[in-house]
Amino acid sequence: MKQYDVIIIGGGQAGLSVAYFLRRTNLEYLILDNQTKPGGSWLQTWDSLKLFSPAAYSSLSGWGMPKSEEEYPSKTTFIDYLTRYENRYNFPIQRDTVVNSVVKEGAIFKIDTSKGTFYSKTVVSATGTARNPFIPAYPDNEKYMGKHIHSHAYLSPDIFKNQRVLVVGSGNSGAQILAEVSKHAFTKWVTLQEPHFLADDIDGRYLFEEANNTYFGKTNNVASEKITLSSIVVVQTIKEARERDVLHAVRPFKSFYEKGIIWDNGDKEPFDAVIWCTGFKANLDHLKSLEIINDNQIKTNPESTQSSVLPNLWLVGYGNWTGFASATIYGVGKTARKTVEEIKGFFDINQ
Repeated sequence: MKQYDVIIIGGGQAGLSVAYFLRRTNLEYLILDNQTKPGGSWLQTWDSLKLFSPAAYSSLSGWGMPKSEEEYPSKTTFIDYLTRYENRYNFPIQRDTVVNSVVKEGAIFKIDTSKGTFYSKTVVSATGTARNPFIPAYPDNEKYMGKHIHSHAYLSPDIFKNQRVLVVGSGNSGAQILAEVSKHAFTKWVTLQEPHFLADDIDGRYLFEEANNTYFGKTNNVASEKITLSSIVVVQTIKEARERDVLHAVRPFKSFYEKGIIWDNGDKEPFDAVIWCTGFKANLDHLKSLEIINDNQIKTNPESTQSSVLPNLWLVGYGNWTGFASATIYGVGKTARKTVEEIKGFFDINQ
């Protein structure tokens, strides 16, 4: 029975980041990925998606994304970068492998997959959130006869031509999808609060700087500008939508009815479709059999990605509870480095 030192579940940006630092060790590791090709969750994003940072600020540890003619890399460009990143470091990856469950047998993890059973002394779960899209509950949601679609399943605006479309969600995905769909359909935009647009000259590189400052406890160098990870970066598509005067958001509605929504004042408004740009939750289904999930999270040690219950389990890339900005391209490297340091420490103690 072959036993790996480390098995990483998930071959997206978080899994690759952990693998980058593991390759510097003597530990034998393997990545199990459910995709048939490189790209992770980026393979499921919409066709016209643009990163909101230049290539230099959209790179993983060790090797920067090569510069291109486009200021903000496209989905295709970033997936190509991930492919080349994998090839550059020759990571051991088992593709098209769905992890069904992870159970503990003594000191070893038994990992049941669509391609057989794997055994490992430690596990890093890096499955992200893309397979667990979140849609908030609304009264009478079941009465609505139109189309519900989460941003996870959105590819292009073609199917919404000449329709009435409601876009829900205030982040960059909501703004970019609204900008695109509004060229082909009548749209309205619903957000919990008024969306925060960054100044035109502030993009993802400043979010990167803010993440670094927070990580190292430094003062924000752009204190005059309110910057959060949910701030909307004004890429070209957003600028164009602003010129068309379509970036007006309203607060949430009260409920659904058969043909659309009911506003707080009781007015009904019909919509053919609702696009939910409302985020994701951690995809932890494969860890349910461990019985340590609480409120869709697993408790970790302070300032760590290591499970506080199972010391040979780590979680990377799910959000701030697994390291500050760990679900971002620019933040996951710091989390991955620290995770591998902890894994090395675990083996130093237990061998």
